[in-house]
Amino acid sequence: MSTHHTPIRVDHVGIAVESVPEAETVLQALGAVKRHEEPSPDGSFTWGTYELGDASRLELIAPTESEAEDGFLGDFLAEHGPGLHHVTLEVADLAAVVDSLEAAGLRVVDVTDRGDWTEAFVSPRNPTGVLFQLMEYHEGYATRHGGADAAYVDGVRLGASEESPEGDE
Repeated sequence: MSTHHTPIRVDHVGIAVESVPEAETVLQALGAVKRHEEPSPDGSFTWGTYELGDASRLELIAPTESEAEDGFLGDFLAEHGPGLHHVTLEVADLAAVVDSLEAAGLRVVDVTDRGDWTEAFVSPRNPTGVLFQLMEYHEGYATRHGGADAAYVDGVRLGASEESPEGDE
C-alpha cells in the first residue's frame, strides 16, 4: 500500500528503436502528431515525443551513432531488439513517491535533477519486469518544450498551482 498521496499519471511509453525517422512513420500512420525531438542531456540518444488522441503520448528513443554499440540503449537494442523500453509516470512530488517505493522494498536508482525536471528510475528487477521512469516537471519545462499543450498530458503539469495551471507562467 502506498505511503504517499501524491498525484501520479502515465506521461508516456518509451519505445527503443534504431532510428527515430524510420520508426515515426508507424506512429504517424496511426495518427500520432510529433510534438518535439531533441538529444538527451548527455548526448547518448535522441528522443521524440508523439501525441496520439487527447491524452496519450509515445516516445521514440534511438541511440546516437557513437552510442549505438557501447551505450545503454545500444546494449538494450542488441539484447532485446526494438520495443518497449520504459513507462514514464509524471509525479507531483518525486521525493514522496521515492520514499514510498523504497519503504515498499523497491529499488530506485539514478535520481537526477535535470534542471527542467527531476527523474528517478524503478529498477526493472521488480515483479512487473518494467523499467519505470518517474518525472517531476519543474516550472519552465513547457517553455522550452513546445508550450504546455505539447509538454504535459492535458496541457497541465501535475502539482501546478491554480494561479498558474500550466506551471510555466
